[in-house]
Amino acid sequence: MKPPRSLKARALQYLAQREQSPLELRRKLLPHAQGEEAAAYAAGEGGAGETSARAGAAARVEAVLEWLTAHDYLSQERFVESRVHARASRFGNLRIRQELKQHAVALPTGAAQALKDSEFDRARDVRARKFAQPPCGAAEQARQMRFLMGRGFSPEVIRRVLRDAASAAVPSREPAEFND
Repeated sequence: MKPPRSLKARALQYLAQREQSPLELRRKLLPHAQGEEAAAYAAGEGGAGETSARAGAAARVEAVLEWLTAHDYLSQERFVESRVHARASRFGNLRIRQELKQHAVALPTGAAQALKDSEFDRARDVRARKFAQPPCGAAEQARQMRFLMGRGFSPEVIRRVLRDAASAAVPSREPAEFND
């Protein structure tokens, strides 16, 4: 039987798979640390009790997170960059910001500005991938709006995208020039 992996080994394995936020890594490591503390307590190695075992587990996890950060294995900046890169082609600013907020990480102003500048193009591409035709009625327009809102695009951008799609679908009515 294999010996159990240490918290540091587990953390490095998680980070090798993909970038993790400190909050996410803490959440993943804490049950393992508590299990180790509970096993030590049951074996009679611990003396204080269950509450101190939880506190000890949390302290061990924090120590591992500090070590990972000090050795540049864990980085909030890299996490934000990778999460934005992975989500930008499919989601809008609101959804990306909300996801980063769940991880207790803020979006840097430079990245926020870049996302804002590209939101119209990203929304247009997402709409075009999902819907082959521009909206041809109020019901279809509402359907496409709900889809884009669910993806986290702002209402102003959604209106611009749908207006752009509708105007691109209408053939121009300019008279053709004749060459004589």
